[in-house]
Amino acid sequence: MKISIIGYSGSGKSTLAAHLGELYGLPVLHLDSVQFLPGWQDRPREERERMVAAFLDEHEESGWVIDGTYSSLLPERRFDRSDRIIFLDFSRITCLFRVWRRYRTYRGRVRFSAAEGCPEKLDRAFVLWVLRDGRTPERRQKYRDILARCPGETRILGSQRAIDRYLEECRREVNAE
Repeated sequence: MKISIIGYSGSGKSTLAAHLGELYGLPVLHLDSVQFLPGWQDRPREERERMVAAFLDEHEESGWVIDGTYSSLLPERRFDRSDRIIFLDFSRITCLFRVWRRYRTYRGRVRFSAAEGCPEKLDRAFVLWVLRDGRTPERRQKYRDILARCPGETRILGSQRAIDRYLEECRREVNAE
C-alpha cells in the first residue's frame, strides 16, 4: 500500500503518517526531513529529489507512507502511484493551536519528523504561513488537483474525530486480513 498524506501546516500529517506506518508495517518518509538542512536551510533541489527517488525506488514493491505536500518533490511519482491520498483539511485556528502545542512540546528540540539540526520554532513568518500564506486560493486548488490525480482512494479529514474514526477503520481493515 502507498499512502500520501497532504494538508496544511499543523494539521497532523506527521503524526497520522507515523500511526499508519506502524499500523500497516510501512516505512514512513517525512518530507520536512528531506526539505531542510540544519538551521532550517533549504536543501538543494537536486539532493531533495534524489532522496525522495531513492526512498520510492527502495520501497516500490513493499509500499510506503509519505507525509507532506511539497508539490515540487516528484509529484508524479508520489501522487500518481498512491493507493490512498489523505488530505487533512483543518481550520486555520485548529492548525495554529496544534502548531503552538507542538512548539510547547518540542521547543528547542528536534521533533521526530523534522530534519536534524532543525529545532522546533514558532516565529511570525510561520504563524503567517499557517493563518494566511499557506491557504491562498491557488494552494487550495493545488490540493484539489492532487486529490483528482490519485488512481486510488482519497479521503478528506477535517477534524481530530475524523482522523480517529479513520484510524479505527484502518485497524479493522488490518484485523480482518
